[in-house]
Amino acid sequence: MSATTTVATRSARPTLGQRIRFAIGDGAIVAERNLVSMTRVPTVLVFELVQPVMFTLLFRYVFGGAIAKLPSGMDYVVFLMPGIFAQNAIFGATATGIGIADDLKKGMIDRFRSLPMSRSSMLIGRTVADLIKNFAVVTLMIGIGYLVGFSFQNGFLGALGVVGLVLSVGFSFSWISATVGLAIKEVEGVQAAIFTFIFPIVFMSTVFVPLATMPGWLQAIARNNPVSIWATAARILTVGEFPGSGSLEHALIVSTLWIVGLLIVFVPFSVRLYKKLT
Repeated sequence: MSATTTVATRSARPTLGQRIRFAIGDGAIVAERNLVSMTRVPTVLVFELVQPVMFTLLFRYVFGGAIAKLPSGMDYVVFLMPGIFAQNAIFGATATGIGIADDLKKGMIDRFRSLPMSRSSMLIGRTVADLIKNFAVVTLMIGIGYLVGFSFQNGFLGALGVVGLVLSVGFSFSWISATVGLAIKEVEGVQAAIFTFIFPIVFMSTVFVPLATMPGWLQAIARNNPVSIWATAARILTVGEFPGSGSLEHALIVSTLWIVGLLIVFVPFSVRLYKKLT
């Protein structure tokens, strides 16, 4: 009886409040399904956890000694880790588009579309599940950071701010990744397209090296790269303001504008692509 009532309710024209409630409720169910599916393929999760650890150790011990022109009084590991947190969140977001393409290939999306559920709930569930996974990765990386000499010097609130910032960055990139997945639809193509886009913006930023080490023409690009802006904001939250960083307020405002702007563009775009699937 209750199932019939639910279907009947959704077949009628729902109000805005009902649509939001349906999207959140259905999205929570899809997120749970995606989280359970991750635990059933543990090798994928293990490799996703190994990759950020590898990046940290390589840059900390292999390249760290060659990095010059650091902000005054800042060790490289303290400079590196906030950028690594942002980089890992962005790289982790690629799983959203790859997972959607895989679900399309296996017919799962067709099953979702045949059910009386909100059209946006599949995307909400996928991005929220990857957000939770990113939280686990960030937590792991903080622990690894402390093992290699990193520490938050700006107190608990600064650490909380860094976690909130990088998770917001990862969430916004999950919607970009979802858009790519829905547009290309093939797992291999999605993976190639996403990494072709992500690698330049991450490495042409101040995630791994200071701005002063780059040639002049590249500095102009890196300075306005949102990844550099997020990395700088994370460093200020970690150690406080430092020479060349600007103010915390400015860094947070610009970082938030970039995140909100990406969500405004890619959330409706990905939902529209999902509705157009045949």
